[in-house]
Amino acid sequence: MQNETLGKKYVKLGLILLLSVALILFTQGVKLWKNPESTPIVTNTLIGLLVLWLFAFLGIIISDVMKKTPVGFLRNFPVLGWVSLVSLLFCLSSDFFVKAISAVDFLSITTPILAFAGISVADHLVDLSKTSWKIGIVAIFVFIGTYLGSAILSQFGLWITGSL
Repeated sequence: MQNETLGKKYVKLGLILLLSVALILFTQGVKLWKNPESTPIVTNTLIGLLVLWLFAFLGIIISDVMKKTPVGFLRNFPVLGWVSLVSLLFCLSSDFFVKAISAVDFLSITTPILAFAGISVADHLVDLSKTSWKIGIVAIFVFIGTYLGSAILSQFGLWITGSL
C-alpha cells in the first residue's frame, strides 16, 4: 500500500515537472516568434528539456531517500541542492548533457521559474505583512548593495578586458 502511494506521489511530481518543461518550451516558442534570431527550437532543445526533467526528478527522489537517513545534514539538505548536485555530476561526466541543455534558451527557463516563485510567495503574503517595517529597510539596502556590487564587478571585468 505504501509503495502504491509513493508511486502516485512520484507520478504526480513527474507530471508537474513535465508541465514545467512544457511551459519552458512554450516560453521559448513565444520568444522565437517575437524574435526570430533567438535560440531556435531543434531536436536538441527537446532532448535538453528531457534532460532537465530527468535531473529535477532524480533530485527529488534523492531528497526523499535522504530524508530517511540518520545524518541530519543529508536529511535537511534542500531539494534544489540535490537537483544541482545531480546536474553537476551528469554535466561533468558527459559533454552530451551540456550540449543538450545549451539548446534550451536561458530566459525561457527563468520565466516559468519566476512565475512559480511569485505564486509561492503570494501564499505567504499574510506572513510577510506580520513582519516589522524594518525588514523593508534591510531589503532596500540589500537590493542597492547587490546592484552596486554587480555594477562594480562588471566595470572591473570590462576594465580588465579593455572593453572600456
